[in-house]
Amino acid sequence: MHTLAALFDLRPIDHLHHERTQRIHAVIRPGAQAHQSITSTGADYCLAHHALEGAEAAARAGDASTFDWYVAHPDAGATTGSVPTVVGARVVIAPTLADLPRSAISETPYYVLGPGTEPAQPHLSNLAADAYASAARAGFGDLLAAHAVVLCLLRTKNLSETLDSWTISRLPGTVFMDHVDDPVVLARDLIHEAGHNWLNDALAATACKISDTAHFHSPWKQTMRPAFGFLHACWAFPLTMLFTAQALNSTTGDLHRFLTAYLDQQRSLLASTAPDHARALELIRDDGLRHRLAAAHHQALAL
Repeated sequence: MHTLAALFDLRPIDHLHHERTQRIHAVIRPGAQAHQSITSTGADYCLAHHALEGAEAAARAGDASTFDWYVAHPDAGATTGSVPTVVGARVVIAPTLADLPRSAISETPYYVLGPGTEPAQPHLSNLAADAYASAARAGFGDLLAAHAVVLCLLRTKNLSETLDSWTISRLPGTVFMDHVDDPVVLARDLIHEAGHNWLNDALAATACKISDTAHFHSPWKQTMRPAFGFLHACWAFPLTMLFTAQALNSTTGDLHRFLTAYLDQQRSLLASTAPDHARALELIRDDGLRHRLAAAHHQALAL
């Protein structure tokens, strides 16, 4: 894989997005014509999952009006207040972390778009747009176009503080993250979380079932992790390294020092995974997916 575009271009993912989106729309609006949208297939896929989760929760609660709203809005209302970016319209929200629900669908807090969704404040929307632009300039536009559609900005922190971010499998294409009010750092973390979403979709699209019996040492967690989590880390962190290496060319001052330290740290951590990563890749039966995971790891090791 000589380019990032080739790295992320896995055709089975496109088929997965199209087929699952159509199936979700058929469940929410049985008998209706296929929903026509100007958004990308990846964006439709993400928003359809929000509509499905919202409609299911409304049905279980006996909330007919909210259920009807989702039936009428198979994009979960995303066209209202979306933010234009270089990778397409994005939904940027900034709810209070303490107000995010927890339930059986996720071990971490999450947010489902719905009739009460409010867009993020203008300065956060602008920050997000700049972050998407920064990532796209570095070659990650295709990744974020399909796998970072809904951005949920959480706590504002300083560069010296730990930034928490995560995704959940029930809401593909959605990312939750702290930020430092800097578009380059936000772009780095967007790429990391979008990478997780990409790999989840890639595994599903290629019908790859990773054995849960094999475990490998994760230098990031300092513990033994199942192959699934280990491979996720050995994919997402190299992507952030590739981005950071490019971003260093256009940064100065504290930000440059922060990114330099980050890249140095990641080089050391990733190098320790090389023997185990080769063995873990043997669990991936799809040639195209295995080659992409190997290529990202190899390119990052060469930095």
